[in-house]
Amino acid sequence: MNSQAGRNSTGQEYSLSSEASSFAEILSEFEESHKQESGSRRGTVVAVSDETIFVDVGLKTEGVLPAADFRDRDGRLAVAVGDIVVVTVTGRNSEGYYTLTKLKVEKPKDWSGLQAAFAEGKPIAGVVTGVVKGGLSVDVGVRAFMPASRSGVHETAELEALVGQDIQCKIIKLDVESEDVVVDRRAVLEEEERRARRKRFEQLEPGAVVRGVVRSLTDFGAFLDLGGVDGLLHVTDMSWGRVNKPSDLLKEGDEIEVKILKVDPAAERISLGLKQMTPDPWTLVEEKYKIGDRIKGTVARLADFGAFVELEPGVEGLIRTADLSWSRKVRKPADVVQPGDRVEVVVTSVSASAKRIGLSLKQALGDPWEDLVARMPVGSIVEGPVVSLADFGAFVELTEGIEGMIHIGDISRDKRLKHPREALSVGQRVRAMVLELDRARRRVRLGMKQLEPTSLDEYIAEHKTGDKVSGRLIEVSGNQARVELGEGVVAVCRAKAAAQAQRAAERADLASLTAMLLMRWKGGGEAGPSGEPMRAGQIRSFRITTLDPASKRIEVELAD
Repeated sequence: MNSQAGRNSTGQEYSLSSEASSFAEILSEFEESHKQESGSRRGTVVAVSDETIFVDVGLKTEGVLPAADFRDRDGRLAVAVGDIVVVTVTGRNSEGYYTLTKLKVEKPKDWSGLQAAFAEGKPIAGVVTGVVKGGLSVDVGVRAFMPASRSGVHETAELEALVGQDIQCKIIKLDVESEDVVVDRRAVLEEEERRARRKRFEQLEPGAVVRGVVRSLTDFGAFLDLGGVDGLLHVTDMSWGRVNKPSDLLKEGDEIEVKILKVDPAAERISLGLKQMTPDPWTLVEEKYKIGDRIKGTVARLADFGAFVELEPGVEGLIRTADLSWSRKVRKPADVVQPGDRVEVVVTSVSASAKRIGLSLKQALGDPWEDLVARMPVGSIVEGPVVSLADFGAFVELTEGIEGMIHIGDISRDKRLKHPREALSVGQRVRAMVLELDRARRRVRLGMKQLEPTSLDEYIAEHKTGDKVSGRLIEVSGNQARVELGEGVVAVCRAKAAAQAQRAAERADLASLTAMLLMRWKGGGEAGPSGEPMRAGQIRSFRITTLDPASKRIEVELAD
């Protein structure tokens, strides 16, 4: 077995090994150089803290005892400065203080006492007298050997520091004839630790607030030293807000106050909470956040169905994808927001019991449909890029969040299309006329062919008010008639002109009607004589009274 080498106080070499030889065989290698009074001591309490009791035991430095040894079941300290206590020195700690215990042990005075302690497994008192090969020499009334592996220390320097110290140990081997005694200090220390842990567990109750020191950090939480026992502070109990990893909040050595959530003495487990030291912020959300409120927050994370926004530590709201933008082209939250973005949103729902707050980004931006009728009335000309094509038509982006649809039948006047891609492509900018606007259904219908010149446009462009033209009456209704001036060109003959023609007809000489010349125009028809009442099918002379290119309207009056 591996061993560590060193020298004792007399300069002799020794090695630390768990393979202990018989004390009788190694006694010749050791010369006793340290003797010190052993057994129980009376000491005076000189200082008291929450964790430690300092006692003057008449040595060069004070000794220390765990405060837990003096607490009653209610956790109150039952000791004060000036009190006299009976203790036993068990060693030294890393700070140089003597470690003490209240356990009363006695050093056997003869072999019969050693035999009784060995049989009953009771601890006995001893004094470490020196370092020998494989361990330590201990005076327990007779010379005993303690293997280094049973000393309760791990380093050579710690082993040497035990020389001269009073210790408690158990006899693990006793041979009276060969005067061979082997003792074990580690078993006593472990038993004391178990006893202290049990006592500490009895003192801890769920709901109590305790102070602890962060001993180590893991991915799932932090282990805290609560004074002899460890408790787990899980990452989910560190903060009401989201914590990615414990090291974001804590570091080893931090001293913090936590609340005990659960104690399991059987499994020796203690669950701790840091966020429970403050009220749950969700208990106040229904008072702080009302439906319709405009509030600001930070995008915490994205999901397939929306974006979570932190409104305050521990309180997050959800913007669903459909509430991110008025535009239908948003397919995923990342198209609109990214983690860390500061956004203004509108509260759409609040449920403290379910810990849910619904938010809307698009409502905070304003509904683009609110003033669309004023900005894009029917008949107005708009322009925008083609964003998508379908079998039945093309969609054009008019503004952020609003698209208009051009039906395939309204794309071209001259060509019959089987699919919109025969005339249009995605990304192409087009001009179109607003044909219909339905705010309730959020639909805009557009037309491109309506911007192409018609025979009516050309007729208006080629004529002016006052021109005398021929036309065929195609419909007479009361005091108004419709007159065809050409293919696809229809004018209106208003009531006044029609009434005057009717009165003139009543005064006309019937004989003159036979003198009318017959004429035909585009399919022919009987030419009516001047002053004859208007009838459908007649070809008459008219004078243009109104030309309105914008409304594509022509008005005429009888000229014969």
